[in-house]
Amino acid sequence: MPEPRRILFVCLGNIVRSPLAESLFRHLAAQRGLDHKYEADSAGTASYHVGEPPDPRMRQVAKRRGLDYDGRARQVKPEDLDRFDLILAMDRSNLRALRSMARTPEQRARIRLLREFDPEAGQEGDVPDPYYGGMAGFEETYRIIERSLQGLLEALEREEA
Repeated sequence: MPEPRRILFVCLGNIVRSPLAESLFRHLAAQRGLDHKYEADSAGTASYHVGEPPDPRMRQVAKRRGLDYDGRARQVKPEDLDRFDLILAMDRSNLRALRSMARTPEQRARIRLLREFDPEAGQEGDVPDPYYGGMAGFEETYRIIERSLQGLLEALEREEA
């Protein structure tokens, strides 16, 4: 049996978008019977929230949809760029930060935007950060991440990611 593909989801602080993406990806893969094929983790480009649990507002939105998750924030490490097969940034700012960490063309090639897999993204490449807004922003961010992850799983299964 081949090794599972390792996927890292990255946002700024690793308390809102990327831990949701990690947990929801695992959930969606398990629903499809694909959980043995993938490993997921998440991290932040900044160290602001290292050691903190995921944002309770996003956890509340996810729980209403049947997804309960926890974890602790961590910062991206240089070795992550070798350890993971695919590194998905939540926005262009984090994409730039990750690419600036890359030491080789192979590492750079693994770094992409999550919304590349969102069929409704159009020209918008960023998953919005709802941290400073109201609950409507958390709801919208959840929908965007869920849609993007569905597209990601389809692309992975077609071996296009």
